[in-house]
Amino acid sequence: MASSFHIENFGCRAARADGEAVASLLRAAGLSEGSPSEADVVVVNTCSVTAEADREARAFIRRANRLNPGARIVATGCYAQRAPQELADLPGVAAVVGNSHKALAPEIAINLAISNGAFAPQGNLAPGAGIVSIQSLLASNQPLILADDAFAHSFLEEAPVVPGTQTRPNLKIQEGCSNRCSFCVIPQTRGSSRSLSSAAILSHVRSFVSAGGNELVLSGINLGRWGRDLDQLGESRLTLAALVHQIFGQTDLPRLRLSSIEPMDWDADLIALMAEYGGARLARHAHLPLQSGSDAVLRRMHRRYRPWHYAEKVSALFRAAGPDLTLGADVMAGFPGETENEFNETVEFIRSLPFGYLHLFPFSPRPGTRAWTLHAESPVPPGVVAERMATLRALAAEKTHAHRRSFIGAELDAITLHTPQAMASADRTSALTENFLPIELAASIPANRLIRISITGLSAEGTLFSRLASSTNAYGFPPDLITPSHSRIERIPQTFV
Repeated sequence: MASSFHIENFGCRAARADGEAVASLLRAAGLSEGSPSEADVVVVNTCSVTAEADREARAFIRRANRLNPGARIVATGCYAQRAPQELADLPGVAAVVGNSHKALAPEIAINLAISNGAFAPQGNLAPGAGIVSIQSLLASNQPLILADDAFAHSFLEEAPVVPGTQTRPNLKIQEGCSNRCSFCVIPQTRGSSRSLSSAAILSHVRSFVSAGGNELVLSGINLGRWGRDLDQLGESRLTLAALVHQIFGQTDLPRLRLSSIEPMDWDADLIALMAEYGGARLARHAHLPLQSGSDAVLRRMHRRYRPWHYAEKVSALFRAAGPDLTLGADVMAGFPGETENEFNETVEFIRSLPFGYLHLFPFSPRPGTRAWTLHAESPVPPGVVAERMATLRALAAEKTHAHRRSFIGAELDAITLHTPQAMASADRTSALTENFLPIELAASIPANRLIRISITGLSAEGTLFSRLASSTNAYGFPPDLITPSHSRIERIPQTFV
């Protein structure tokens, strides 16, 4: 029986891209995917942005070891970089591979699979093959720990990006961050900003299209800074906007989506792309981390913009992309010293802008950051943080419902996703619109199909319902793959009229 692996991803989209890359390389080597209770090797791709993220990773590792004591566990990611010994001390952990050595994680997992049973890898091993030998893994009973501050083996750049488990996979083109926000541990866990070469990116995109991919997400830890270090690597310095032009000019990628980009990195050229390609090959979706709507709090956070800067960028994006743009943001509650007035400034600022969704976080002190000291000096009481989070959740729900409600009756382009069994059994399909609206479609369609839909209703829980639009045939979609269920279409409840 072939050896198997399981990857458990925690954290951001860029971290998930790392996990997808590791999985691709393990599959290419001949390992099959399995559940954590049965896999020979369990890779835990950790996050460390909050204390809760650390706790969740530890809890998963302990649970995996209880369910599957024979599994060899590889801990990687940001927590593995920040505190490798903490993870190495957990039961079942055979290796801790920090982000500095993440490119070696597939090879290490393969070596562990070899040592765990009869397994011979197919083709080439993971990046850096030969640097870590199976002998070094088996030399002692102590977990292998690889983590340093050089980040010389951090890119998994040769891993294939194909539509599969993820219909819309992430291509991580940028790693690390050179900003120094006072609350953020990312510079410690991922190093300074580094860019994947444009040649490698274009090769990945072409391969993705050749494999039948329709939507690709460009991701990064600080995506807007892509290209700024390329002149140091012997390649002409480019901007993210120039890269997107290359992708559209030199590949046949149907749709590209940009993940989170810092407000001040939305320069005029990048915004102009929304006017030129938005709604066609470029998704009308922009995620601009906000964190706070208070000038004073942003200064304590060492953020590089002020509320008025942020509002100007949002206005420019909507002028370029039009009203169908979906705007998202990250918002933090309870930053050290946050007063009631400063929190209210954030609430009113959010009310003033057309957000389609918000990602909300309570402040979590991270060792080694300036905010760790600020928290010790001026913490916001946990009860107050909880109240503020509740206020923000209510506001976020209000914004999301208003945004989604505005599309009832509209026609939009979408891509079908892997549909949960319960939904599929009701002849429905999960889909995502070009402008980032989750959809429940009244038809049965395979994943990874570009379609045109008409939005028909909104549930009290915020689910958008849709049917295939009459213009769907313009995509050349095979009619025999569509099973309509128009009788199941819900209309918008009266509570939202």
